[in-house]
Amino acid sequence: MTSANDDSNPLSNYPAPGVPTPLPDEEERTARMIAAGIPEEYHHLTGPHGTTPLGAKMGLRYLEMSPEKMVATMPVGGNEQNVGLFHGGAHMVLAETLGSIAAILHARVNLGIDNAVVGTELGATHHRSVTEGLVTATCTPINLGRQLTSHEIVMTDDAGRRLSTARMTNMILPKRD
Repeated sequence: MTSANDDSNPLSNYPAPGVPTPLPDEEERTARMIAAGIPEEYHHLTGPHGTTPLGAKMGLRYLEMSPEKMVATMPVGGNEQNVGLFHGGAHMVLAETLGSIAAILHARVNLGIDNAVVGTELGATHHRSVTEGLVTATCTPINLGRQLTSHEIVMTDDAGRRLSTARMTNMILPKRD
């Protein structure tokens, strides 16, 4: 696995902390999406950065992506809190990233609209800790509406044990004049 500071990794080409992330050119945007595992058929839907800069810094990789199911991984290493456990905030980054992208895909693919989508609620319950390996998140819809979406995001360890359960609600905003 490449590190966040490896110049050969297209996901490592982000500025120092505190500096706004500049928009990549199309070649870099495409390289980031490929490295993150975003399917080519969704490249035009992922926004100007191609992949979320925070998710890239944390090592998020997509294994499956559709409006009906999203699966991604994040390494524990580099995302621990001070006693070596996978950070609760890392769970939330993973959950919010998947829930947000799933809602965007619902709006763009299922509804055929390009309205903005914003998160309105995110909550999680942490069930157990993990100190090594990969955390796998699976995001599935609870409800897919024309104005609101709700998703459940279940995070598991390498042995398939549930680490946390998150629920996210997104609002599909109406077009503004």
